[in-house]
This record gives sequence, structure tokens and C-alpha cells, in this order.
Amino acid sequence: MRIRSLGVIDDAVVELSPGFTAVTGETGAGKTMVVTSLGLLLGGRADAALVRIGARNAVVEGRIAVPEDAAAAVRAEEAGAELDDGTLLISRTVSAEGRSRAHLGGRSVPVGVLAELADELVAVHGQTDQQGLLKQSRQRQALDRYAGYTVAVPLGKYTEAYRRLRAVSTELAEITTRARERAQEADLLRYGLDEIAAVEPRAGEDVELAEEAERLGHAEALASAATAAHAALAGNPEDPEGVDASTLVAGAHRALEAVRSHDPALAALADRIGEVGILLGDVAGELAGYADDLDADPLRLAAVEERRAALTALTRKYGENVDTAAVLAWAENSAARLTELDGDDERIGELTAERDALRTELGGLAQTLTDARTEAAERFAAAVTAELASLAMPHARVSFEIRQTEDPEGVEVGGRAVAYGPSGADEVELLLAPHPGAPPRPIAKGASGGELSRVMLAVEVVFAGTDPVPTYLFDEVDAGVGGKAAVEIGRRLARLAKSAQVVVVTHLPQVAAFADRQLLVEKTNDGSVTRSGVKVLEGEERIRELSRMLAGQEDSETARAHAEELLATARAEV
Repeated sequence: MRIRSLGVIDDAVVELSPGFTAVTGETGAGKTMVVTSLGLLLGGRADAALVRIGARNAVVEGRIAVPEDAAAAVRAEEAGAELDDGTLLISRTVSAEGRSRAHLGGRSVPVGVLAELADELVAVHGQTDQQGLLKQSRQRQALDRYAGYTVAVPLGKYTEAYRRLRAVSTELAEITTRARERAQEADLLRYGLDEIAAVEPRAGEDVELAEEAERLGHAEALASAATAAHAALAGNPEDPEGVDASTLVAGAHRALEAVRSHDPALAALADRIGEVGILLGDVAGELAGYADDLDADPLRLAAVEERRAALTALTRKYGENVDTAAVLAWAENSAARLTELDGDDERIGELTAERDALRTELGGLAQTLTDARTEAAERFAAAVTAELASLAMPHARVSFEIRQTEDPEGVEVGGRAVAYGPSGADEVELLLAPHPGAPPRPIAKGASGGELSRVMLAVEVVFAGTDPVPTYLFDEVDAGVGGKAAVEIGRRLARLAKSAQVVVVTHLPQVAAFADRQLLVEKTNDGSVTRSGVKVLEGEERIRELSRMLAGQEDSETARAHAEELLATARAEV
């Protein structure tokens, strides 16, 4: 693995070769160089504070060797990335404004794709993980992770049934606790539907009635206007001397007809005047019929206004002051809702039966989970205990306590009603007996800082054997450890590095001495800007750094002798 970092750490290149690499330096420097850069490459959260003041952006680039058939390579190719001779190129750019861009195998990709690759490429473990594993929920998750499919399969079925039970119970509680409200709602809906049914509105009826009311209310004026218009077009029988439009047009037509044969243009005009005469006759006839049919009926007008008032009342109540179509839509929706409310009793019976069946199913699945976790806990505890023997805790014993809490409202597991949650009914707690005769106690109470670090390291090493990834990054997991225990940690990490790439950020010389290679991250300050760089330590430089880590003095003869002895011991064992 090769990381190139530009930004807070200036143009530095870190070569993380296979085997065991120890990263040392001033407090915080190694972590910033390796952990932060690697975190960005693998989809971690971008922070504008990583960009040096005055710079436009910070860039991290990585070259990771990945077998072509590996899951990470397959996922990368699905995202459009291309491998370069088995090497996957990854880059991440963070702007001074906090914006982030990611590239994978020469292709721009969402940052989430990098996060998907993280689980397949690198396992990062640090003191935060140690603190997290002090929580019982995390201890259960760790056990489930170790158990693998023997827990994952029943847990998946349990989770699905649990979610369904929650949904059914919520719906059942809503129906039963709101029975009075739902009954009142049903009564209101029935009243409204009855009121609408009594009126029997039709879609568009309100528009039709408005037009009819307008016509009936002005019947006399309409009749008078139609009669006058008819007389103007067709003449008035009571006024034989009067002139009307039809007579005048007919005279014009006769005048042109007499000479139309002399000019086609004039003949065309004569035809058009003839058409006008026909149209005038049609309109005059319709006006006469309109006037005869128009009836100023006060009784009909009263009936129309009464019907309009009834429709308006419905529209105000159920149509949002719109029209009868809105009233009919409300009636349709309300009828469906009323059917739903009227079916509450039947629905309550169905939900109650389903809830009871799901509780029984959950109880069986919870028992299956308990059995699987108990079996896995024995194997997990034995493996961690064996690892502790390699970490200078030969008499320590690790065990798990798996228990349930009785709850009358819970599910039945093993003949008892116990509390349950989304992950089953088990409470899982990791216990430690640090020496013979000591009772097992929760690791948060029964382990010192150094013992806790070694227990957590043993847990991670066990995980490495069951859920391997190509690279492991341990960020100061040896904090609180010293002396012989630190030597044993370095020895155990060296063994782990025989099957995987191991990178350790450490301040312990006993751990760094066992590394195949040691990198030094150091800071320099020109008075205005602090810069960080990295270099590989070999020969005399490595002895000087180990001396500094041992005694704080690079040139101390005693420290040098101790450093040389550490290196010689580590090389002889590795």
C-alpha cells in the first residue's frame, strides 16, 4: 500500500509494504499521517481543517495492491474503475471550503463507494474501539460478528419478525385506544353521506342551474330583445310599410341576379348575398322560436333557486366551496373510510391473532439466537484466552455471560417471559478473571488499563483469524502497556503480520522493535509554518529513534544498548 498525502502533511509519501510496519514519531504526528490519510482514502469524513491555511485543497492518493478476483476489485470494476497491473489507484481531494471529491481507478466516484471498499481492504482498530467494546451492546455485536452465519441467519429472520410485530402492535394499539374517536368519526361520516344522499347532487348540476336561473330571472327582457331582433330581420306584420333586413338583402340579390351573366366577379358577389339572405332567414326563424319557447315561470325560478341553495349548502360543508364534483369526491372518499372504520372489530381480531403468532415466532427465534450465541461465546472466549497467554497474561481467563431479564410483557424463551429487543432477548457481557482465584468480572471493572489494552488486542487478533482483511491498522492499541507486556504485544503483532499486512501507530519501543520496518513521522517548524514528513529508519537511525523512545535521549549509551538488544531479540524471534 502506498499513500501520498498533500495538505496538512506536505507532499509526503508513505510506503506501507507487506509485513509489519511500525509508525513512530511525536505524539499525534504518526496518527495524522497514516490514520487520517487512510481514513480519507477509505471514505472517511472530510474536514476543511485538513487543508493548510492559504492552500486551495488537500490531496491524498493511494496505490493498493488488490488481487483481480478479490471482492474489492470486483466492486471497484462495477463502479467503472480500472486496475493497473493488480493495483487500485484511489485519490481524495478536500477543498478549503470543505467540498470533497473521490477518484477510483481513474474514474470519479461517490465517496460512498470508497466506504464500501473499506471493509474489504483495511480493518482499523484504535482506543476508540476499546472504549466502545466496554459497552454491552458492542460486546454483543462483537460476539455476533465472531459467530458469523450461525447467528446472522436466525438474527435476520428475528429482525424481520420483530419489525412486523412492532408494526402490528402499533396499528392494534391505535385502533383500540382510539376506538371512541374512530366511532365519532364514523358517525360524522354517516351523517354527511346521508345528507348528500338526500340531495342527490349530479356533477355539473350547479353550473346548469346557475345558467337556468339567469335565464328565468331575465325572461321578459330576453323575449323583448328576441322579438325586436326578429322584426328587424324579417319584418313586423303590424307595420307593412316598415323596412327589414331580409327585404333589403332580397332586393340587392335580385338587382345583381339580373346582370350576373356579364361579369363572373359580380356573379360571385350575388351568390354571397344569396347566402346572407339564407342565413338571415335561419336566424330570424330561431329568434321567433326562442321568443315563443321562453317562459317567465316564477314557480320554476323558485324551484331552481331552492335547488341551488341546497347544493350550495353541501358545497360549503363537503366541497370546500368549490362545486358539486368536490362534494361527490368527498362522498366517495368518506364511504371508503367508513367501510374501513366499520371493519375495526374484524381488523382487531386479525391483528390480535397475527400479534400472538409473531410473539410465538419471536420466542422461538430468540431461543435459537441464545443457543447460537452460547456456542459461539465458548469458542470466542477460548480463543481470546489463548491469545492472552501470548500477551503476558498466561493465567487470565475470558468468558461471556449471556442472560435474559424476566418481563411479564415479554416473549416466552425457555419457559420464561423475558424482555426482548431488535437483536433478541440476550444481554451479553464480556468477563475477565485476570488471575487464578479471581472471580470473573466485567472487563470495564475487572481490568487495568494495560490489561484492557491486551484483552482488546486479543479480541482483534481473534477477529483477524475469522474475518480476515488484507491490512490491519492498529492506532495506539498498546496505550497503557509497558515492560514485558509490551514485548509480548510486539511479538504477537509480528506473528499476525505473517498472514496479513500490519501497520501499528505506536509510542512503545518494545512494539516498534518487532516491526519489519519502522517509519518516522517528524515535524519541522521554520517559524511560520509547521510541516510534517516521513522517512524510513534503517541501521543507526532506527537505533537512535528506539533510544529516544526508550529514554528520551538519542545518544544515551545505556538506551542505545537497550535498543540494540531489543532489535536483536526481535530479529531472532521473527
